Amino acid sequence: MSDAPAEKINKGKFISFEGGEGGGKTTQIKLLAEALSSSGLDILQTREPGGAEGAEAIRALLVEGDVDRWDPATETLLHFAARRDHLTKIILPALKNGQWVLTDRFADSTMAYQGYGHRVSKKAIHSLYQFVAGNKQPDLTLILDLSTEEGLKRAEARGAEKSSEAHQQEDRYERMGMDFHERLREGFLDIARKNRKRCVVVDANRPIEDIHEDIRKIVFVKFGLATDE
Repeated sequence: MSDAPAEKINKGKFISFEGGEGGGKTTQIKLLAEALSSSGLDILQTREPGGAEGAEAIRALLVEGDVDRWDPATETLLHFAARRDHLTKIILPALKNGQWVLTDRFADSTMAYQGYGHRVSKKAIHSLYQFVAGNKQPDLTLILDLSTEEGLKRAEARGAEKSSEAHQQEDRYERMGMDFHERLREGFLDIARKNRKRCVVVDANRPIEDIHEDIRKIVFVKFGLATDE
């Protein structure tokens, strides 16, 4: 067992979960939140697009409707508008108060989906990020990776299992072509290669508990939290 200094543990941390469709981000965020809460930390779970009232309204514009509802540039701007609202109203205040923020997607998704998937200028996306978020980045980004085919299969099965009108309305990105999703996956892996200090790729083609155990170890070791090992 190792103990970290109290001030290090109590300082809010920002962890983002990324990856293509069907990677299990929502499940893994919940499991990590439970593990961190058991260690006495104050956890905030959130998501993008969304997370704040205004951002949730923009979310509906992005994840519902026809695949070609927006041109790629407009879509990119909508994501950053939602992100700004999310940052200023939810993420930054929570971190200031010492909470640990776990978000289901952040700016890497915009770079992957719009930059790699839709081929929007990566330089333009970077500039928008600087305008919206400045130098603020997650302290750790966990990228859940699995094959494109398997991810879409899981996403489809999830939708069939829920069989809800809400899910059917929010499947706009899932309905984009296989070529798009292949570029998306390579985009996330390329982002990880270029940001090795921040990003860790996690094999998501395994049982849920095995994935969680890897994530728990990564987080607890990185941030010096007490472990049983």
